[in-house]
Parts: sequence; structure tokens; C-alpha cells
Amino acid sequence: MDQILAGLRAAAEATRLRLLVICAECELTVSEITQIIGQSQPRVSRHLKLLCEAGLLVRFREGTWVFYRTPHNGPGAELLQPILALLPLGDETLSLDRDRLEQVKKQREQIATEYFRANAGEWDRIRSLHIDEAEVEQALLSAAGDLSGARILDVGTGTGRILELLGRYAEEGVGVDMSREMLAVARARLQRAELGNCLVRQADMYQLPYPAATFDLITLHQVLHYAEKPETAIAEAARLLAPGGRLVVVDFAAHDREDLREEHAHRRLGFDDPAMTGWFEAAGLTSCDVINLPGKPLTVRLWIAQAAEPKSIAAKAAE
Repeated sequence: MDQILAGLRAAAEATRLRLLVICAECELTVSEITQIIGQSQPRVSRHLKLLCEAGLLVRFREGTWVFYRTPHNGPGAELLQPILALLPLGDETLSLDRDRLEQVKKQREQIATEYFRANAGEWDRIRSLHIDEAEVEQALLSAAGDLSGARILDVGTGTGRILELLGRYAEEGVGVDMSREMLAVARARLQRAELGNCLVRQADMYQLPYPAATFDLITLHQVLHYAEKPETAIAEAARLLAPGGRLVVVDFAAHDREDLREEHAHRRLGFDDPAMTGWFEAAGLTSCDVINLPGKPLTVRLWIAQAAEPKSIAAKAAE
């Protein structure tokens, strides 16, 4: 009762209702919010603090930036849904806010496009060494299985393409990456695809900021060859898998292209099956399948592993 009342009190103010509407669309920085709302930063920050304290907004830091967004689940999300549904679509103030929000989205898109254009040449060169990416994505979709009602995590999300590919079939998707520039590209991609159920966060793949058994599917797509400690990244992903959840690692089979190490900072020249299987087993996962996609000269492999299923009542009783 107290939590509901606190949430209702926090929402019961015109500016704060406006903040909830735009933050339900996408995650926004304070400077972007002030640009949309047209109020001073100290005033906006006070409103944001009250909404966060009431659980109607979530706040997260990315380097020196701080983002705000409405929660996807939990008590705050449940309280917000009927509140937002009551707001009139044709309200003049809310319509102006949405117009300014679209301008912010376009600015993001432009920044992301410029960054991608500046770096796309190197990515295209590497992609030309292996099988067409569309075939890799189709194999990944098959390996992911039925995602209805699932929570997915894409580690090292980069441009957000894998999150875009899988997120449309899942209940919720999260992508993590250490690069703020790549997160900007990923946000623009998800925004363009209208995937409001997906978000990206800055995080270290060796220490992910989520509790154990949170995700039903975790992907590591062309990430491990950059890792100093791939076995640690796999163990951390395994920690986050829900019982019966799947981990799919997409990377190169072992190769001898030293130029990728010298020119593109690849720490590992691909992986062999025994090493990957050993890391899965050490992390408490069961190795399920390996999908081979030969290319010229690089071969892409999908290694699939599964977390243990929860024991049945009968099995527990037998023990």
C-alpha cells in the first residue's frame, strides 16, 4: 500500500507525467530531457530524483553520462501502465514533447551513422573473410529456439544487430558493451527497429551487473576472440543463465590469420572444440551442439551449451 501511494504521489504532477511519457519511449540523458521538456537542468533533476525514489524510473550510469528510463518489470512498471494509458493521446503539451523527442532521436541517429561510416570499412574487410552474415544469423536463430516469454542477453553487443535479430521474438532483451560509441550505434539501431523491449548498458563482460539465473538465452557473438580470459567470460555468462537456459557462442574456428591479431586486436586466433567444451564444463554447463559454417578462409562456429534443468519434485524426493 505504501509503495503504491508513494508512486501515485510522485506521478501526480504535470512535469513528472511528461517525464514518464518520454522516458517510456526510450532511455534519455538529463541534457536530452531538458532539451525536450524545456526546463532547467536542476529542476528536471529534482523531478527525476523523486520518480526514481518512487520506482517509476530507473537510473544507470554510462561513463560520465547518466540515463533514465521507465522500468520494464516489477512494481513500478505495473503501476505505470495504467497511469500512462489514462493520458490523452492528443494532449498539446505531450504532442510537443513527442515532436522534440523525435528530434533527439534523429540527432542520435546522425551521430551513430557518422561513427559507423567511419569504422565500417574495417568491419566489412573482416566479414569478407568468412561466410555471409545472413547465414550466420539464420543459424543463430535456429540455435536460440523458441524465445516467447524469454529474457535474452547479448554480451559485447557492438552495433546491436544480434539484439535486433533476437529481440523481436523475446519478452525482453539486454545488450552490454564497454564502448560508449558502439552503445550509441546500438541504441540508434534498436530505436529504428522500434524494439522498446530491448535496451543496452555499459558493462564489463567479466563482471556483469545482474543477479544469477536472470536470462534464458545469452549470446557471445564474435566477442571471445577479443577476450584476454574467455573462460572467465563464459563462467560469468553461465552464472546468469536461468535453469535450462542456453548459451550460444559464435566465433571463429582456430585459424592462422596473424594479420587479425596485429591489425584488429584479436587476442585469440579462433577456438577449437575441446577448449570450448572444457570451458563449458568448468562453468557447469552441458555442451549441446556445434554448428560449422565454413568460409574462405575463416570458418564460423556456433557452440551451444545449456544450464542444468531444475530437478523435479520426484527426483528431489528420491535423493
